[in-house]
Amino acid sequence: MNRKSNDNIKSHLCKLNSIIFQVLLDLHLVVVLDTSIKNHITISISYIHLHDSPVIKTIHYTVNILSTEAKLFAIRYGINQATCLPNINHIFIITDFIHAANRIFDSSLYLYQIHSVAISCELREFFQKNNNNSIKFWDCPSKCKWSLHDIVDKETKKFNITSILSCRSS
Repeated sequence: MNRKSNDNIKSHLCKLNSIIFQVLLDLHLVVVLDTSIKNHITISISYIHLHDSPVIKTIHYTVNILSTEAKLFAIRYGINQATCLPNINHIFIITDFIHAANRIFDSSLYLYQIHSVAISCELREFFQKNNNNSIKFWDCPSKCKWSLHDIVDKETKKFNITSILSCRSS
């Protein structure tokens, strides 16, 4: 990796850390972290942080689903959970698949548009509650090895169908 690329990654990590510090100081900020996919089994784990601790951790899995649909679902579910929390004004979505997040605001016809429509409806309600509400999407490529995203990424990769089935049967 060249020096400029390394400096860009460090700068980006500093910005992500700054967001987390804002969350630690302000009760009205939420950070959603999400990730997914392994073999033909898609596993999505989302963490929602409020103040100084995670308040919601969700795990979803499915088989034979395309990665874009799984990623849109993970974003959709994270936004749904975040907007249901009381007194939330600012949502930060931190993801390693920003290209899927960009599809949310794509008004052309495309596969999986149902997720975009659902997200748009949830966000419309969120913005109608308060004109000052906001949502920001931050890209966190896996190559950055940002600590919080790395935790979610590792947790997703450690899951397999056996651990999922054992959770369901208990």
